[in-house]
Amino acid sequence: MWTNTGRVAIIRHKNTGVIMPDGYFVQPKDAPQVEMLPGIHRRTMGITDEVMLCEFFLVRGAVVPEHHHMNDQVGYVIYGRLELTVNGQTRVCDPGTSYAIPGGVSHSATALVDTLLIDTFSPPRNDYRTEAK
Repeated sequence: MWTNTGRVAIIRHKNTGVIMPDGYFVQPKDAPQVEMLPGIHRRTMGITDEVMLCEFFLVRGAVVPEHHHMNDQVGYVIYGRLELTVNGQTRVCDPGTSYAIPGGVSHSATALVDTLLIDTFSPPRNDYRTEAK
């Protein structure tokens, strides 16, 4: 649903109730970083009813323990180096590397150096919604 407050367009997604504070755009100031685990910082950015975009900053040596979730996850390494294991297959991901992890598949990661990456989740992860305003 789209409404115009006279000053700013506000989008409230029909299924999620998530409000995008600047209409179709999210500024970093509107999406604070959350330290999920030591050295792993997430910023939940744009969300629609079907997909969520998150920015992750991992400090060198940070470990994302093996886990799985029902959401498809597609990501892209902006800078740094990430050792990513998906379903038992390990690769070192350098800047420009992308990956796709189907829902339900186990995966883990270790930041070999300070690393910035973008991940999308479909459907959006409910546990990451709280930071999106």
